[in-house]
Amino acid sequence: MTRMIVGLGNPGPEYALTRHNAGFLALDLLGENLRATYWKDQGGAKVAVVDVGGEDLVLAKPMTFMNLSGSAVAKLAEAYEVAPDDIIIIHDDIDLQPGSVRVKRGGGHGGHNGLRSIHDKMKTDAYLRVRIGVGRPRGRKDPADWVLEPMRGADLEELEASIPDAAQATMHVLEHGVDSAMQEFNAG
Repeated sequence: MTRMIVGLGNPGPEYALTRHNAGFLALDLLGENLRATYWKDQGGAKVAVVDVGGEDLVLAKPMTFMNLSGSAVAKLAEAYEVAPDDIIIIHDDIDLQPGSVRVKRGGGHGGHNGLRSIHDKMKTDAYLRVRIGVGRPRGRKDPADWVLEPMRGADLEELEASIPDAAQATMHVLEHGVDSAMQEFNAG
């Protein structure tokens, strides 16, 4: 059985430390922890395949920009014959407090354009999610501007502190299942 973990974000240095790149940051850490040494360009994504417990695990970072992530996810799911419920999407979530991490099975896209694109291309929402809280914008700032704004200071520190938790939650899903991960990470 092959499983796939997708970190959502936007390519390019101008987006590296934005809220929208929380998924990329968590996937990068997961790749380091799993000793992913070779990343190739495939299906519109940077992809590494690692062995975890005798099974292939596909790590993917779509390079299509957030709003078009679904195309890469669908292509890779087909290429590696991964069922939707064997896919974990790691992404930012403005509806969660900054620094929090939650695990979820299915559900709507909640206005998140990366998830909307995945829904549209995969024709399902049966995949699993690790959600990284980035909070809502202050004042009247547009949420799109908020998630693409480069972070500094305490905001950046808070996001960076949540990345190991997101990587740990993802591994918990792989090792113990989504229900166990929801009990462990959704309690706070």
